This record gives sequence, structure tokens and C-alpha cells, in this order.
Amino acid sequence: MNPSLKFQLAEDNIAILTMNRPDVRNAIDEDMIDGFERAVQKINSEDNIKVVILTGAGSAFCAGGNVKDMQNKSNIFGGSPAQIRTNYQRHIQRIPLALHDLRVPSIAAVNGPAYGAGCDISLMCDMRIASEQATFAESFIKLGLIPGDGGAWFLPRAVGRARAAEMSFTGDPIDADTAADWGLVNRTVPAGQLMDEAMALARRIARNPIQALRMSKQLLKESERQSLASLLEMSAAMQALAHFTRDHEEAIDAFIGKREPRFTGE
Repeated sequence: MNPSLKFQLAEDNIAILTMNRPDVRNAIDEDMIDGFERAVQKINSEDNIKVVILTGAGSAFCAGGNVKDMQNKSNIFGGSPAQIRTNYQRHIQRIPLALHDLRVPSIAAVNGPAYGAGCDISLMCDMRIASEQATFAESFIKLGLIPGDGGAWFLPRAVGRARAAEMSFTGDPIDADTAADWGLVNRTVPAGQLMDEAMALARRIARNPIQALRMSKQLLKESERQSLASLLEMSAAMQALAHFTRDHEEAIDAFIGKREPRFTGE
């Protein structure tokens, strides 16, 4: 049986995660949730992995939660209000917590519709490249629901409060070009070029020293909640560490010697 989330280590120390339930448009199940946690733990524990690409198998990126389970009030959607609250915390909410804990840069390669929690999962990545066939919808309101996966935290940070409100209150989808215009995605590319474009961006990132990449990501995350003074203090401490890495010395030598650096991760 194929896993709901496939892990592949490609060349140039790039990990590719593929949501792998194409028959149900990559709707989230427990195996996929477990897969996200296992993948993040693996990536964080291995010093050689520099970038992650997340995409979907088949024609969709991710359809979000299983609507049939909602209709049947089964799995995480069953039980009393208190039980459902706990179910969200013990199941779907593990995905944003896992991806937020990811220590390397991440790219969502959005190959098709990203609806509800699927839209939010794309927002949990640092960058997004969209196929022309991609659409995005914060569609919970259409089902009489709210984003129980943290979408109300991620979406305004991607598109601003006003556009996040429009997407959340209407539930209407936006196409890839609109998503690019609103800043939800970095850029839109033809469908046949999506993974090539995502890999090209990942390789540009992976050329850089891993310790500086991980510290840069940590600073960007901390900037969302820290004061300027606190972030400056953390930046000074991390910079002091960076100055004592061999990769920093190699970068300086290569720059002065007008050659390509050879980083070792040390």
C-alpha cells in the first residue's frame, strides 16, 4: 500500500514530499498527518537536507478534509463538541505544528486545486509556485465551517488582512494569476514546467550553506512575533555563530578568489 505522503530525496539535497491520494484529490487522512510529522522529524535530524518541495499527486494539490466523513459525522468529525475540538487538536492541527517546526526552506509546488485545508497547507510552506491549473480557496465557509487548521493565522500573512477576509468570508476560489497578483504565490508557470521551476528554485537555495539557511529561516519565523530589539539580539547571536563556520570562511575565500564555493555544512 502506498503511503498517503511520499518522501523522496532528490539530487542536490532536496527532499520532495508528495501528497499521494489522487483518487480523492489528496484529501487528508491520518496516514498523511503521520507522514508530515515523520518527514519533518527526518528532515530536521539530517544535516544534509537543505530544501523541501511539497506537491500533490494527480490533478489536485489537496482537497482538504474528507466531506463524506463530515456528512457521516465519522472519524475526527464525530462525537460531542468537546470531542470534535480534541479531535482537531490531535489530528489536523498536527500538520501546521509540524510544518511550522520545519527548519529548512520549503516550497509548495501547487499543481491543481488547493481548497480548504489544502489551501492552508500550501500557505504553511515558505514559498509557493503555482501551475496555471492551480486554484486556491479558503472554502470552509461554504460548508458552514471555519478554518480549524490555522488558516486564519497563515492567510493574512500571505495576502494581507483585507484579501484574507475576502477569501474567508466568500469562500470563492481564485485562479493562479490572481494568486500571484495578490502575493499568495511567488509566480505562476505552465503546468508542464511546475516541478522543473520548483526544482530550479530549490537548487538556487541549496547552493547556499546549510547552517546559514536554517538560521535565516529561524529569524524569519521569529520576526512574526518578536520585537525589533529582540530580533536584533537574536540576529547578533546567530551572526556570531555564523562567523565561526567553515562555510563562512569558504564563502569569503571563494568570493575573493572569484570561484564557486564548496560548502561542507561545517
